[in-house]
Amino acid sequence: MIRVAIADDHQLFAEGIRDALSRVPDIRVVGVAGDAEQLINDLDDQPADVLMIDLEMPGGGGEAVLAANPPARVLVVSMHVTPEVRTRLLGVGAVGVLSKSTRLSDLAAAIRAAQSGYKLDGSEAEDRALLDDHQQPQLDPGAASLTDRERELLSYLARGVSSTEELADELFISQKTVKNHLASIFQKLSVADRTQAAVEAIRLGLGP
Repeated sequence: MIRVAIADDHQLFAEGIRDALSRVPDIRVVGVAGDAEQLINDLDDQPADVLMIDLEMPGGGGEAVLAANPPARVLVVSMHVTPEVRTRLLGVGAVGVLSKSTRLSDLAAAIRAAQSGYKLDGSEAEDRALLDDHQQPQLDPGAASLTDRERELLSYLARGVSSTEELADELFISQKTVKNHLASIFQKLSVADRTQAAVEAIRLGLGP
């Protein structure tokens, strides 16, 4: 799971990106800040792998975050990306400079590429090829190892069917088998209960 922190002083935009990324199965937004200083302070308590930072914000934007040398890869976003701005930001440590009009699938791909150690610093064709190579979610080994039956059970949890008896009836299996499947699911997804499993099921695209 790739941990992402967002900093943008436009609250609606930041929350919209957070909500959109929350539906991507291999990305988890761990924090949203309104400026660079808040983001850097938040990283002490909530580490992130990739930071998505607005270029300009009151109190400092993308360049302020880069100057602080954060322990994460930095993607800078802006409404107006010029070649000069892109070159400058890449030169001081950004791994990519994106337009706020970037589609969600490409944003997710850029996050995956950043986490994997790549930079969007080539030609337009080279960057397009890099994004294309990172379009598919990279599931954690536990999630990738879920069986078809476990995924089916998770889909019911995501729809609010949670009692052992209901799950057994829906799947035409015994309650003991339901409990065995749940134990396996909890271990693979590193969750403690059915509510957490349901949340992960939605993140994995198994919800309604």
